[in-house]
Amino acid sequence: MTYYTPQAVPLYGPDYAADPHAVYDRLRQYGPVAPVEISPGVTAYLVIGYRAALDLLRDTETWSKDSRAWQQTVPPDCPVLPMLGWRPNVLFNDGEVHARYRSVITDGFSLVEPHELRRRTIRAADELIREFAGAGEADLVSQYARPLPLVLFNALFGMPEHDSPRLVAALAGMMEARGPEEATAAGAEFERYVLELVALKQRQRGDDLASWFMEHPAGLEPEEVVHQIVLTMGAGHEPTSNLVSNALSRMLSNPDYYGSLTGGALTALDAVNDVLRHEPPMANYSAHFPRHNVRFHGTWIHANQLVLVSYAAANTAPDGLPPGVDRADGGAHLAWSAGPHSCPVKQPALLIATTAIERLTGHLCDLELTVPRERLSWRPGPFHRALAQLPARFSPISPDQAGVTPWSNASPSSSTPQDRTRSPRPPVSEPTARPSA
Repeated sequence: MTYYTPQAVPLYGPDYAADPHAVYDRLRQYGPVAPVEISPGVTAYLVIGYRAALDLLRDTETWSKDSRAWQQTVPPDCPVLPMLGWRPNVLFNDGEVHARYRSVITDGFSLVEPHELRRRTIRAADELIREFAGAGEADLVSQYARPLPLVLFNALFGMPEHDSPRLVAALAGMMEARGPEEATAAGAEFERYVLELVALKQRQRGDDLASWFMEHPAGLEPEEVVHQIVLTMGAGHEPTSNLVSNALSRMLSNPDYYGSLTGGALTALDAVNDVLRHEPPMANYSAHFPRHNVRFHGTWIHANQLVLVSYAAANTAPDGLPPGVDRADGGAHLAWSAGPHSCPVKQPALLIATTAIERLTGHLCDLELTVPRERLSWRPGPFHRALAQLPARFSPISPDQAGVTPWSNASPSSSTPQDRTRSPRPPVSEPTARPSA
């Protein structure tokens, strides 16, 4: 019996990066499950049907997140292994182990009050905007959307403010490395940063996520703490950066929409939801592996074969509708995934992204792209939908001009508290009492 079709379609390279939906349209000839190649010689199946995606994401009896058997079939230097290799974290485990890790993350973020998260996001945004506000031009990816989550995470995890540039430089080096040596050096610096963070919190707890991870009733071992921190920073950085930059690119390429947004007819949340539905920042992920040979929506898949879910393809061509036509329910989408492994910090991520957009467009109200959106370059890769650059121009602003600026202590939004007013922390639930979701 043959389980795999050799005509796998590549999901990497400049052609895919330039127009992924053209590739998804080619894949639809196979039905809701299609053969793809995510790196030279590394094949997988990609679920591109909306109903098939939900069936997979909700079926924990058939599908596992444990990648250890699969990764024995690829070389140790496989370029996609960093995204798919097993680790003791919430992403690559099932059942009670997954629930234990997930409770640490959800309980930890539940202690970050929304107004405090918004205040910290505003502070991080203003810090970055100050660096380019006087120039009249900026790359909104490298100078804003990419570093912003890291500046924020440095504070949320309890590291000193002066360590923020280290974290930003390490992650930038890992993503933009011009060779394996540079990437290795950046990865080593990120590892040092996380180990120093854990060592600092082992000596002295604080009012921060790292301390809460350590104090959680799940009783994580030091190695497990490290892996949850690494995952949280990585999973929070790339999608949030892409969400902000993709939303800004759409807004700035449509003067009517951008004018409506700044005029109050539309909100930053509208822009973010538009991206989540039509251009999700993580286009293809949710790696799963069948526990046994299975016939899934008409396709035979053997045990431990890599199967990914295409949120982008499933969102833009819901079952029974042609590509480009939204669902009748107003736009249900899979950008946050679904089932027990759906995003555990959806609301904090939305708050960070919308606040970042509001802050930037509030301070620089005449932002415009310096090149048409169709000429923007996208980073190649099978998993993300990520701009390489987002060049924009605007009227320069300075610290001494009237009104609210990035140098002001006041916020443009009167609803944003200026002083920290943390209420007592709620009790942390026991891991056995947490639902699997």
